[in-house]
Amino acid sequence: MVAGNRFRKLFGVFSRTGLGGEGILRTEGRGREAHQMLTGAYEAGIRYYDSAPAYAGSERYLGRFWQEHPGWAKEAFQTSKSAERDAQGALADLARSLSTLGRDQLGLWQIHDLRDAVDIRRLEAKGGALQAFYSARTTGTVRAIGVTGHHDPAVLLHAVSSWDVDSVLLPVSPIETALSGFSDLVIPAARERGIGVIGMKVFGGGSYLSPESGLLPEHFLRYALSQDVDMVIAGCSNQNEARLLARVGNEFSPMDEEEQSRLVGLFRPYARLLAFYRGVI
Repeated sequence: MVAGNRFRKLFGVFSRTGLGGEGILRTEGRGREAHQMLTGAYEAGIRYYDSAPAYAGSERYLGRFWQEHPGWAKEAFQTSKSAERDAQGALADLARSLSTLGRDQLGLWQIHDLRDAVDIRRLEAKGGALQAFYSARTTGTVRAIGVTGHHDPAVLLHAVSSWDVDSVLLPVSPIETALSGFSDLVIPAARERGIGVIGMKVFGGGSYLSPESGLLPEHFLRYALSQDVDMVIAGCSNQNEARLLARVGNEFSPMDEEEQSRLVGLFRPYARLLAFYRGVI
């Protein structure tokens, strides 16, 4: 982790794990369960909360939760995203997100799911969403801006090398170490420019987990946190998962090189298959 990078300066020195927008948050009509999970997450020490308009009811669940707990809302670092590629659409997303989340300001607003050269051209064009992101940061509507992607490392590499963003959200796991792109190219390029790095896809949607084989969530969280990242986020379905996420972040001890190599070696033969979220391998 680079001391003093943009993301860490904004977020501070809370736990190195944050709550992803998947899990129970990416549902509809399960408000009670979402509230229980969010309560467990906050009480366990989670302060970073991910969401996106594309994540079903995530923003609505969070907005109701913060309305019920205004004191907690003040201590939380709330993020959201926009997958719109033109400025007008992105700013409309931002306005809706702020309203739904009950916020005057976001901690981090991210360009969502950057995929290909067409996305880049549309974002960078006159009237493209990139200018809307810069403007929102300048006006203080958002404290920081970022970019997210898991489709093509080369596309995300362009973003962190060329755009004035504060953070990048990308896959981090033994599978990614076995492959080339995100871990060995995008992360170093981001670090060169002081851009914060946030890891996702840590469990591969649960497909990497195998309790009967001893492959537990904490192993993948510790692996991800042992890479050059500032934070790792994961979606949770219940309080127990949220508490585990918080505990691993709060009590983090780096995984030794031998154990990391064992995990990478175990998954290397299947890495291309398990990187199902990629469009380019």
